[in-house]
Parts: sequence; C-alpha cells; structure tokens
Amino acid sequence: MGYENIILEKRDHVATLTINHPPANAINLATLEDIERALDDVEQDRETRVLIITGAGEKGFSAGFDVTDAANADKTGPKGQEVWTRIDRFPKPVIAAINGFALGGGCELALACHFRIMLNAPKVKIGLPELNLGIIPGWGGTQRMTRTIGRSKALDLILFSKRLNATEALEIGLVDMVSEPGKLMDDVNELASRLAERPPIAVERVLRAIDAGLYHGIEKGLEVELEGTKIVSRSEDATEGFTAFLEKRKPVFKGK
Repeated sequence: MGYENIILEKRDHVATLTINHPPANAINLATLEDIERALDDVEQDRETRVLIITGAGEKGFSAGFDVTDAANADKTGPKGQEVWTRIDRFPKPVIAAINGFALGGGCELALACHFRIMLNAPKVKIGLPELNLGIIPGWGGTQRMTRTIGRSKALDLILFSKRLNATEALEIGLVDMVSEPGKLMDDVNELASRLAERPPIAVERVLRAIDAGLYHGIEKGLEVELEGTKIVSRSEDATEGFTAFLEKRKPVFKGK
C-alpha cells in the first residue's frame, strides 16, 4: 500500500509510522488520509502489537495544520479531530517519539498517543500556540492537555501559547520520558519491545476499559472491564501466563 506523506514500517511486532511531509511535517488533508489508512492496516494486522509515531528528519515531529492546504480547511478540521481521537482510542499501545518541535496539531497528535518520549535538544519544543494567531486548538488539544496535566496547567500553556522544552514538559507530566541526542529511537524501541511482549488480548482489553471510562464515565468503564475479564480468562494467553508462573519461567504470549 503506497502512501504520499507517511512511511509505514513493521518489524518484530512493532509498526513505525513516520510523518514524511517536509519541511515541517505539517498535516494536510492528504496526510490525514494516509494516517487513517495506516491505522486501518496496523489495527487489522494481528502480528503488530505496538505503534510508534514520529516525524521524518531532525527538525520536527509535526508543526500541526498545513496552512498551505487552506482550501481544504473545512474538511481538515473535523478530520484531524476524528483521526487524533482514533489514535487516542486505538486498541494497541501508541508511542509518540517526539524528535523535533511538536506544535499545534503536532502537539495534539502527541497528546493522543498513549506514551510520549521527547528528545532533549535546544530546538525541540512542544506546545499549543494557536492563540497567538487568534484561534484555538481544534484537534483535541483543549481536552487532552487538560486530561494529561490538569486544568490550571493546561490553561497556562494554552492561553499564553507557551512552548516547553523536554525537561519542562517532563516536569509537568506532559511527556513520560526524556531522551538524550542519539538515543531517542533506542529508548522508544526499547519501550515498544517491552510492550510487545505483554499479552496482546489483555493489553487491548485494558486499553478499551480505560478508554470507556475516560469517554463515557466510570460505570461504562467498569462494564467494559468486566467484559474484558471474561474474554481474557478464556484465552490461551491466560493459560500460558498461569503455566509460566507455576513453572517459574517467562511467559510467551501469542495473542490467542
């Protein structure tokens, strides 16, 4: 399957989606459609257990909305919110490898991922600077920034259009880990490999239960959790997990 503005690679149960739209990896309608098709591919691929999202080159993870695609703005706005929400609710773990600036829609993309690892370098910044242009974050930023770091910190970042470096982002919980130059993808792939070793069916059910609680409240979350408990208890992975425990060895989960 060919893509215009992204690269999708798979290796050892891990898929890497690289936004490849120079010079700033800005997001236009065609890129959103590419990402959507890649998500279809990864979700349907039983061999893929983890998704990494990053940007091509050394400059940017993503600069957000591509202003040169203004003719499609009416379509891109809703589509961006839809695709980023799909990533937020993806049934497989998604890791943002923030290799350069993640601003506006790029920050919103990172926020939609389940884990965020950010490169510690002077020019690498993350933030939602939309108010500098008289507009607001429109791809989930008002909601996910608040959910991630709390209301007052989110308001401070959004209302004053602050751009944080990796250390500052880590301090307030906006990212989960900071990587030094030359080590970002090693750190990201190490996390991805550890996630890929976890029981895939159970991982999916945890993600679905948490997702249900976040989007629909704790009662729905508990309902989905109970449903997941019944499903995983009948899985071959559960049998393997208990057997490995009794045999004092590392389990090998096959997603069955």
